[in-house]
Amino acid sequence: MEFHKRVSLTGASVVALLVSVSLAGEEPRVYTLKDCMEYAVESSADMRIRKTEEDDERIARRDAILQAFTPQVSAYAYAYSNFGRTVDPETNTYISTTSFNNAYSLSAGIVLFDGFSAVNNMRIARTAQAMGYSKEAQLRDKICLATMEAYCNVVYYTRLSEIIGAQVETASQTLDLVVRQEELGIKGYADVVQARADAADMEYRKVEADNNLKDAVIVLKDVMFWPLDEDLQIDMSIADGMLAPSGVSGTDSLSVIIETAKNNVPALQIARGDLQTAQFRLNTARWQTVPSLSISGGWSTSYYTYPGQKGYVPTPFWTQFSDNSGRYLQLSLSIPIFDRLSRRSDIARKRNEYVRAETELERKEREVEAEVMRAVQDRDGAMAAFMQADKRAQVQKEAFELNSKKLEQGLISAIEYKTSSEQYLAAMAERLNALLKYGIKNRVVAYYAGTGYLQQEY
Repeated sequence: MEFHKRVSLTGASVVALLVSVSLAGEEPRVYTLKDCMEYAVESSADMRIRKTEEDDERIARRDAILQAFTPQVSAYAYAYSNFGRTVDPETNTYISTTSFNNAYSLSAGIVLFDGFSAVNNMRIARTAQAMGYSKEAQLRDKICLATMEAYCNVVYYTRLSEIIGAQVETASQTLDLVVRQEELGIKGYADVVQARADAADMEYRKVEADNNLKDAVIVLKDVMFWPLDEDLQIDMSIADGMLAPSGVSGTDSLSVIIETAKNNVPALQIARGDLQTAQFRLNTARWQTVPSLSISGGWSTSYYTYPGQKGYVPTPFWTQFSDNSGRYLQLSLSIPIFDRLSRRSDIARKRNEYVRAETELERKEREVEAEVMRAVQDRDGAMAAFMQADKRAQVQKEAFELNSKKLEQGLISAIEYKTSSEQYLAAMAERLNALLKYGIKNRVVAYYAGTGYLQQEY
């Protein structure tokens, strides 16, 4: 028994060792911006809730169709025993004996005309289902945009931390240089103190950038619904290009983008669905003032016996089942005459609902038009800002390199070198920020121009 136990444990250890070696040798996946957006959409709790709401909308449409075109059918049966005074169904007189009664019925009915209420309910359900798809698209776009912003923040703070890290190393080398120059009599003690202060300042900025990076990573994981205790590696290459997505051209006219946005933006599609629903409800309320017509039919039968009555010979069950059966056909016409003005009040409320929906659609169209104009203006402004920031970063880089050589030759003070270093660091940070901001603004314009966030090239 002990021999087999040792073999089993050894085999399990070997399997665990092989699995650990396999996992250790496997390279972790690097997520691109599109990968992160797709993961966020698939994992979002809001999207899962939206899916259940879509199921409810499909069920509501199915119920509306069945209500409009199918009858309502019901079956009924009962059996009871009576131990006191009762009415004899055969003689219609009271008797005092034990009796047993059993009955069955089947009925069906359908509304032939109800002021098109069932038809309008079916249309409302179909519109609600279409609006559900628009709400899903709106939620998906919202998640994608939030993921894009969080992703770019991680890229920004990662690259900023790298830039400041390089400056920390440069400041440390500068401190060593100034110390040697002091020993040679080229620099004074004040320059050494300044260089130490500069190195400490850069180290502080590095710690601050690292903390901001950690916060940005947590925000990205939260937006993506990524496990917070698992590592997430993202692609940083978007900071090396211009982030120009496909689907939009800088030559696209503003009017074309606005018209495309009005046709595709989910918020407007939802507003149009609300207006259409309000119109159907108003039509339903107006038609409630006319008569309604319905038809119904049914069949019933019964069986009875007196088991407590001496000398009583019961009629067989199947004989009574056939003899006691009856059928009916009913045609009903309901004419509204006076209902204390409730129908008129309902029409007035539905008319106000329609006016509100119409006004809301106009407001949404104006908002979308303003958003598109603002997005295009922001994109063009971000592009101009990036070009200027890029030019400034190149100049500041050249100036910093020249001042570094001057410092080595003892031609400038540590304070002048610090000023040049800070200007170079600020220029690089602003260039990176302008690049990422332009990328987001450009993709927003592409979205309004008809290319969804997940359909753009990354």
